[in-house]
Parts: sequence; structure tokens; C-alpha cells
Amino acid sequence: MSGVQDVRQRNKGKGINRDASGPSSAVDYDDHNVAYLPSRSYIESFLNTEEASAAVVAILTIIAFFTRFYKINHPDQVVFDEVHFGKFASYYIRREYYFDVHPPLAKLLFGLAGWFVGYDGHFDFENIGDSYTENHVPYVGLRALPAILGSLTVPIVYAIMKECGYSTIIAAFSAIIILFDNAHVAQSRLILLDATLIFFLSLTMYSYVRFKKLRYQEFSPQWWGWLLATGTFMACTWASKVNGILTVVAVGVAVLIDLWDILDYKKGHSMQYFWKHFIARAAGLIALPLVIYLSVFWVHLAILSNTGPGDAFMSPSFQETLRGNELLMKSHEIRYYDTVTIKHKDTQVYLHSHPERYPLKYDDGRISSQGQQVTGYGHEDSNNQWQIIPTKALPETGRGRIVRHEDVIQLLHVNTGTVLMTHDVASPLMATNEEFTTWPKDDHSRYNDTLFHLRLSDAAPGEAWKSKSGHFRLIHVPTKVAMWSHPTQLPDWAFKQQEINGNKNANEKGAVWYVNEIVDSQDPDLKAKLEEVEMKEPKRLNFFKKFGELQLLMLQHNAGLTASHPYASGPINWPFLLSGISFWTQNEGQKQIYLIGNIIGWWASVGGICIYIGILGADLLARRRGLEPIPDDVRNRLWNSTGFFIIVWAVHYFPFYLMSRQLFIHHYLPSHVASALVAGSVLSFVLSETINTPVSAWGPSVKPRPTTYADHGVKAPVMVAVFAIAMFSLYLFISPLTYGTPGLTGEQVNARRLLSSWTLHFAAKESGNI
Repeated sequence: MSGVQDVRQRNKGKGINRDASGPSSAVDYDDHNVAYLPSRSYIESFLNTEEASAAVVAILTIIAFFTRFYKINHPDQVVFDEVHFGKFASYYIRREYYFDVHPPLAKLLFGLAGWFVGYDGHFDFENIGDSYTENHVPYVGLRALPAILGSLTVPIVYAIMKECGYSTIIAAFSAIIILFDNAHVAQSRLILLDATLIFFLSLTMYSYVRFKKLRYQEFSPQWWGWLLATGTFMACTWASKVNGILTVVAVGVAVLIDLWDILDYKKGHSMQYFWKHFIARAAGLIALPLVIYLSVFWVHLAILSNTGPGDAFMSPSFQETLRGNELLMKSHEIRYYDTVTIKHKDTQVYLHSHPERYPLKYDDGRISSQGQQVTGYGHEDSNNQWQIIPTKALPETGRGRIVRHEDVIQLLHVNTGTVLMTHDVASPLMATNEEFTTWPKDDHSRYNDTLFHLRLSDAAPGEAWKSKSGHFRLIHVPTKVAMWSHPTQLPDWAFKQQEINGNKNANEKGAVWYVNEIVDSQDPDLKAKLEEVEMKEPKRLNFFKKFGELQLLMLQHNAGLTASHPYASGPINWPFLLSGISFWTQNEGQKQIYLIGNIIGWWASVGGICIYIGILGADLLARRRGLEPIPDDVRNRLWNSTGFFIIVWAVHYFPFYLMSRQLFIHHYLPSHVASALVAGSVLSFVLSETINTPVSAWGPSVKPRPTTYADHGVKAPVMVAVFAIAMFSLYLFISPLTYGTPGLTGEQVNARRLLSSWTLHFAAKESGNI
């Protein structure tokens, strides 16, 4: 009704309302804390009936499915990161091991979708622009998965707002921001991970809100159900993409605030009561997510049981668990006096030497030893061959002649008759590292400088050294440096080959080598073994060892994605939509897909966050002066419900400022969803002086309280309708960039370049007056 009572009565010494979605707890109410509103305007009452709400969410969902599935078969070519995630679906179907920086759940779902539509995994998604039609790939079935999840995200956003106590029209407002957003539509129509990530993030938020609404029915079956649902969907978010870990952090922050509130002695709770809540949350939000996360990886590793393109990233012991792996099939024990070729694990160059010597003086004025050059060479060559020389007495025959972990050895360069050596002379390119050279085998004056400890990776004492699988570090006995290499090339005097030097940090990643081939062996049976083609049973390795190794590699490689990209952008640009990403172009017809959001929705969301911060700041300032401009219930809703949305937004946004890896605008999409919820909450505050309350389920310890309503009148439906029309109009205007069709002329491209920072293809040259 129009005559809404403006409440200013404070809760003096009584419990206050902590609202549904907020991280805080609550205590009893009495009938005097909030004004009583017997009715509201007709349009408000009508829109908030169950029938009207169902109709609204049905319309939103139907439109969401239409916008996400419209022309989903276009283009019938590989688009942007479909080269990665489509390929991974193929690997699942072929059961070939691959490595990726992201957890596997979303990719597992793509593999499942491919299997469901009859895809046999034959296509490798090698290049953007490769034709699906010509290669008979059921790509629409693969794209349908994110389209379904992206469509369902819209009604989930609506449901989050409704469960938090917001009116139908306000919930629709937040949902419309996602519904007609071109970036969300584009991401949901392709074989990409973000739609899955955002779907599970939205379900996590929805479940947590439902859990908080049952705080007065603690430890009831429903309370446990929504707590476990929160943990389940949070784990699914975490297991879908590497930045899903931020969802875990966001929920963790909310839970810590919740527990901090429960710990307050003014609430009258005992420590036993606190520990019951702590243990329940630890079980539902730590133990259960960990079990689910581990289970996803267990399924991932169980399916990928065959050798594949990801083998080389893993340790030898991991690789030997894969059927058909080269290390499993061709790994043989190495004996003294075997002649071998040795390769650097990271750069794949051979340990190489040739008669040419280091120049006496380098370009920077430093002096060398003028010894024989030792380099890294990328091709097969007889100068790559080294013989393993013992430094101890050996039996004539038997297994005593096998080279083992921690043996001290010499390496004889076969073609020049010299032994590998390092000494306290600076290397050509790195003054802090030692030069590697060779020394005549018959000159024993520098014998000690030619001695090296053989340290096998993850080896047991006395373990045999093997070709292929026996990764090792070669540690110089006198100086303790490790033989090391890096991709930088030497000058022309070394034929631009790769530098080999001695690194004082023996644990450096680039100090790992392996024997690629046994060229000549002392084992009389080796030739027969090499000719023997026998499928060996894969070895077994503890799941947790494999899981730990994979997690560490994922973190290392994700942090290593620092190469520049023409469409990379910084976090400061994202909320304002200053740049997008070119996903796909086709010269014929001047068609392109450019990932960019709907500027009206994005700027409205940023505006909502700014207004929210301003409201809280002004309220805090006023309260310092003894003024109370906002009623308690409204303030609690702002701090708790909207505050939860702000936590989700901030936790999914600000950590990117600390990252040095490649970043793109699609990394902001989870935060954009949260900002849409904030915008709806702020709109409700601006249009109505009261809120819908209570929204939580009553418990036995809470006294019933009168119902109050938010009354937005006619102005809210009118404003939201105008906003929806504006969003839809701009969505349609930008849609050729979202769907990649129809093609646009240069002038039409220029018209859609709403900000000068957008880098669109096929733009017409702008003519200016001289």
C-alpha cells in the first residue's frame, strides 16, 4: 500500500533479525521490533502470488533456452578454446591420458555428453576454424551441455533473490541482467567451461541461502540437507575450473562470520553448542567437498587409463601406470659401459659435444677455459652418444654391473674420447653458473672434476637406472652443482645450440634428464628385448600419490601461463566492459564472434555495488552522530543478504589482481552474476522503505512475529520493464557479434563498437576531415 510506515524504533537490548542469506546468526524476536503492514498495493500482491511467480520464472527460463540454443549449430567450426575442451572430450572417449590446468568435472561432463550423442572421439580439435561438418562431429550435442546449464542459471538467479525475501519484480530484474547478457549467452553456446562453473556457483549460493533460512531449525533433516547440498555444489564448482576454488573461499568467509556470531557470549550459547555447529559445518563444507573433489579425480584417472599426450608432463612412476606408455614398454636397465643418448626433460634437447672449443673471451669480457664445448642439440647425431664409465670395481657378469641410484659415474663422449667435466669457471651465458666441458680420458690430473653422483627421481636406495623412465639429476661430486639447461641459445660460435651449465640449486626444475636410448649395451639379451613387442600390464601407483602430483603440476602450469595474448585484459577493465575477446572470424561474409557483455546490465551492476557501498558508508556515518536513518530490518538485510552477495563478488574478483598469468574478461563472469544480485537488492532498497519479512523458517525457540511487506508499487514494474526493453534492444543490436551471424559491413561493425577500446574485426576505416 502507498502509506508504508517508516519504522525508526530500535532494538534496545533485544535480539535483532539476521536475514536469510547472510552469514550471521539470529536470536528471538518479539512483536515490537518491526512495524506491522496489513496489506500492500494490488500490483505488488498480484506479482508475489505463487501463480505469478511461477509464470515469471517460466517466461524467463523459456527465453533463456531460446537465446542459448538459437543457431547453436553456427558456426560449424572450432571456436576459441573449443580447441582445448573439445579435444579433452575426445580423450575421455578414447581413454587417452591428457594434462590440463583445470580440474576435470566440466570436461568429464563434455565427455559424457559426447558419448551420449554417439561421438567416437575421432576428431582432435586441432585448430580454430576446423570444420565439424566435414569431419562428422556431433558438435551440437557437445554444445548443448553448456547451453542447458547456462539457461538454467537464469531461473536459479531468480530463485536466489526470491529465497532472500525479495519481491518477484526485483528477482526478475536480477535474472534479466543475466538473461540478456551477451557474454553469458556466448559462453553458454560453445564447448567452454564457464557455463558449468557459473551453474554450480549459482546452485552453491542458492543452497547456502536455503541453509541459512533454516537456522532456527538447526540440525533438522532439512537443515542438514541444505548444508550438504551447499557442500556438494561447492565441490562441483571447485572441480569444474581452477578458479572455482574462489567459491570455496567465499562460502568459507560467510561461514566464519556465521561461526563468529554464534561464538558471541551475548547470544547465550555454550561452547558445546558452538562446537556442534563447527563440527557440522566442517563435515558438510570441508569433509564432504574434499571427498567429492577426490572422487572426481578418481573417476578422471580411472577413465584415462591409456597412454596419451599428457604423459610427458608426469613422473615416470605415473607414466608407467598408463597402458601402452613408452616408458612402460621400452624401459630397460642400464649397465656400465653401455652407450646411451641423454635428453633434457623440459626442453627435449640431447646432451651433446663436439670438437669445437669455447672462445677465449666472451662478448662481456669474461674469460673461458677454452675447453671442448658441451651443448644441448635438438636432433639425433652421433655426437650425442655417451658411454657410462664406472668408478668402482665391477664383477665380470651379473646384476652387479647395473648402474644404480647414488652411484658415482663418469660419462665418456664416444666420438672425441673425452669425459664430461665441470669446474669453477663461469658458463658462457650465466656468470653465476659453472661451465660444462670435457677432459681427455687418459689424463687423470683432473679426475675428481669428472665425477658425478647419479640421483634418480623418487628412487629407493640401490634402485636400478632405466632408460626412458629413469629420470635423474647429475650432481658434480666436488662442487655439488647439477647439470642444468635452459632454452636460451648460444652464439654462432656454438652453432646456436642450447647452453648446458652447472646450477648451484640442484633441485631446479631444469636439472632433470633421462636416457632416451641405449645405443650399445653390455646386456646380451637387450637386442632381443628391444625387438620383442609385448603389451605389458601397467604398474600400480597409490591414488593419492597420483592426485598429489597432478595437483602440484596444475598449480605450477597455471601460474606459468604468463605469455602475452592480444585479447588479454586486466581486472580493472572487467566491471566496466572495456575490452572483449575475439573468439572466431570468417572473412567470407565478414562474420565474427566477439565475447562482450551487455553494457547496460554491466554498468547497472557496477552502479549497484557503488550505491551499496555509499548507503552503508552514509548509514555508518549517521549512526556515529546518533542518527538512525535506516530501520533495523532493512539494515540487517543490507548487511547480511546483500553482504553475502558482495562477499561472493569480491572474492571472485579481487584475487585476480594478485595473479601474473594471462587473464581475460570471462574470468569476471562469476563476479558478474553476484553483482547482478547486488543490483537487485539495491533497487529494492531504493524503491521500498520496507522489506518482505520474515523469510526464515520458524523454530521452537523463536517467537512468531508479524509479517511485513516491501511495497514497490507501480514504479518497480515500470522501471524493470523499461530496463528489460533496453537490455533486450542492446542484446539484439550486439547479437551478430554473439552468434557470429549475420555478417556485418564495416560501417555496421563500427556502429557496434560502443567503446573505443573494443577491438572488432572488419571495421571500416573512419574518414576524417583534414
